[in-house]
Amino acid sequence: MMEYVVPFVRLGGCSIVYVMPNLSPPITSVEHCLEYRQRLQQLDPQTTFLMCLYLSPEITPSVVERAWAAGIVGVKMYPKGVTTHSELGVEDYEGYYPVFSAMERHGLVLNIHGEVPTSDNQDITVLTAEQAFLPILYKLHRSFPRLKIVLEHCTTKEAIEMIEECGDCVAGTITAHHLFLTVNDWAGNPYAYCKPVAKLPSDRRALLDAATSGNRKFFLGSDSAPHPQTLKIGTNRVAAGIFTQPYLISYLAEAFDSVGKLDKLENFACVFGREFYNVKDIGVDRKIVLTRKPLQIASELESEDAILVPFLAGSVLNWTVTWK
Repeated sequence: MMEYVVPFVRLGGCSIVYVMPNLSPPITSVEHCLEYRQRLQQLDPQTTFLMCLYLSPEITPSVVERAWAAGIVGVKMYPKGVTTHSELGVEDYEGYYPVFSAMERHGLVLNIHGEVPTSDNQDITVLTAEQAFLPILYKLHRSFPRLKIVLEHCTTKEAIEMIEECGDCVAGTITAHHLFLTVNDWAGNPYAYCKPVAKLPSDRRALLDAATSGNRKFFLGSDSAPHPQTLKIGTNRVAAGIFTQPYLISYLAEAFDSVGKLDKLENFACVFGREFYNVKDIGVDRKIVLTRKPLQIASELESEDAILVPFLAGSVLNWTVTWK
């Protein structure tokens, strides 16, 4: 699967990728992380792969120091059981305070999947799990004010407001698909189901407003997930994730153009994230060009061992991406 999907990074208009560590098994060591990066670079030497570790008991302050020395950019925190391969995720946040302190000292980024586990007793569902997590985010920021924190794939108006309230070290990513979806779209449609789930129309509007605002605290994080079709349909438990990478920038152009903010797209997709992660000029002498030209989204994409269904499969977008 990796060999098939990596070329879609550039096809979708990207030259820098922040690689998530929730593989099976997860990436919990510097050695595993560097080996994974090497495999990715062999598949596409033109793409820059920024790597992070999976927060787990194996991650200690000394591991953080070694990761920093090896050029690893961050650590991803998954609350236990909230998304794909998060079974080994975090339950006791304060137990990792020494790790967060070391990250703050060395400049590593803490990336967060910002949800709490659902709970019948506490009336927490997939629709409220992100909002319920926000006090934890605020406490982490207050405890480590110089620690760079990214709340990944924001889905609620409250998350946007929390990021705006926090200091400059806290940012939020927004996906392309959450600029299109609400709860009505994924209820009954496995190809629109991801975690965190899309929420209310007012939340979608808040995400679009933030993405097109020109505020440096918000930038693109695709959260593209190439789950095989067999895991999206015909199973007792549908895989959470939407495959957007093959047409990523075209989706964004469609969303930004819908509110007359196409001029804000470059900063959101290409500039603000690079600034936050302090990614220097990597010497890429090619750029993407957006052209108003109909783009047919494939109904499905087939590799040797799997069928993938892209976001908005079969539809037509108004923007085409080419490299120049």
